[in-house]
Amino acid sequence: MRALANSLLLRRAAAIAAFTAAFVLFGCSHSARREKPGTLIFLIETMPTNLDPRIGTDAYSQHMHDLIFSSLIGRDAQMNFTPDLATTWETPDPLTYIFHLRRGVHFHNGAPLTSADVKFTFDSILQPGLKTGKRGAFHMVASVDAPDDYTIIFHLREAYASFLWNISRPGVGIVPRGSGTDVAQHPIGTGPFRFVSLTPDQEIVLERNANYFGDIPRVERVRFRLVPDATVRALELRKGSADLASPSSLTPDMVVALAKYPGIAVTQGPGTSLAYLAFNFDDPILSKREVRQALAYATDRESIVKYLLRGQARLAASLLPPNHWAYDADVTTYDYDPGHAEKILDAAGLPRGKDGIRCRLTLKTSTDESTRLYSEVLQAQWQKVGIALELRPQEYATFYSDVTRGSFQIYTARWVGGNNDPDFFEYVFSSKKIPPDGANRGHYRNAQLDALLDRSHVETDREKRRAILADVQRIVADDVPYLNLWYPDNICVHRDAVRIDDLAPSGDYSFLDSLEFRSR
Repeated sequence: MRALANSLLLRRAAAIAAFTAAFVLFGCSHSARREKPGTLIFLIETMPTNLDPRIGTDAYSQHMHDLIFSSLIGRDAQMNFTPDLATTWETPDPLTYIFHLRRGVHFHNGAPLTSADVKFTFDSILQPGLKTGKRGAFHMVASVDAPDDYTIIFHLREAYASFLWNISRPGVGIVPRGSGTDVAQHPIGTGPFRFVSLTPDQEIVLERNANYFGDIPRVERVRFRLVPDATVRALELRKGSADLASPSSLTPDMVVALAKYPGIAVTQGPGTSLAYLAFNFDDPILSKREVRQALAYATDRESIVKYLLRGQARLAASLLPPNHWAYDADVTTYDYDPGHAEKILDAAGLPRGKDGIRCRLTLKTSTDESTRLYSEVLQAQWQKVGIALELRPQEYATFYSDVTRGSFQIYTARWVGGNNDPDFFEYVFSSKKIPPDGANRGHYRNAQLDALLDRSHVETDREKRRAILADVQRIVADDVPYLNLWYPDNICVHRDAVRIDDLAPSGDYSFLDSLEFRSR
């Protein structure tokens, strides 16, 4: 491992040297800022697909929704629910949810918010006229009532423990009653920032909402400029033509290199995204639990985090992040132990051949550089225990097509955001959620787990559900349908004139609510 790590570090050192030289050349011609005082230049790598909060489901859209719109309820760092537009709510029975709205809230156009706007928002999602992927999350909603201006009632057809999760911020932002498809071009919400302009494939401009019902942002205006190339984003930060880059949009090496320059600061915090390996249970070798466990013991995740990720991640033991209220640490873990891995493989009927190889496996990956690097390390680590691992990097469209139709032995990817909802275990591991009905791409089947997931799906009592989910996490840890790798940290590289108090574990843009300039 150390020899391979050194080889990779030498390759990366050369890349960093070229990167640093580019900094010097690029930094010689410092460009002056031509912005209004109080304007923050925020570099993003991808434009949101849709600014209508009833439609956009990608992370970039939801980050913008979170700034422009408010939802009925919010979430804290432990994924507990907090007030937003609703100050209080109650559930008199598992099929009824009653919300009491905050008074005196106004949309960015000055119109008062009432329960009619909330009802319209959800009715429009439920009705077929609006083309939205969010409709499936509310199939259990029978009707939405607004008995007065400040009360909204949801009636469900069946109990659903994750109902509150699906309506919480930024899941569904509330739009004004009567809003049409033009919301995507001119969004009007009640959030901390109001929409100013959108230039397709170039930028989005927001200004603070001086009438926001919560803490009013300190920064006056934000220009979200599209800069797809990570190196260009880094260079713009270096020369001072931008204030910050989107969290976790720069490679670990770029973060380390940038941090050495005067005028640059790095804010870092624990993240909730999950990097993982998934196994195909239809494969005769990988269907053996002992083999999957042996591969877990043969994987030196700690070294990968230290050498390749520059310490910018935490080892993962569950799909849920450690800060989650349902996280359970009392599960089987797999510390690096290649000797034990070899014993397990011998017992599983996979002895070494004359060439030292026990079996040959294939790992499919995206073409992302960091993914390819740690896949090369996995290849070397597994070779030590007699596993010949072939790497097959693919363009994302091909990669995604293959994994969703089960055309893989092993693949590696990352979950962003979805794994913060406990119902996620059902989505990826229930035998009822094999594609196209879910994301159980490895065709994992466990009747005991299915029964627990069915109970968790409808259990609305927090403590009872926590106990069920503890059992779920123990079974999954033993069966290893996923080899959980690490939770990447949220890292924001910015000019030191910008003060960032805290980064949300989910990696969203909510830190803009309290961001401020130290000086200009």
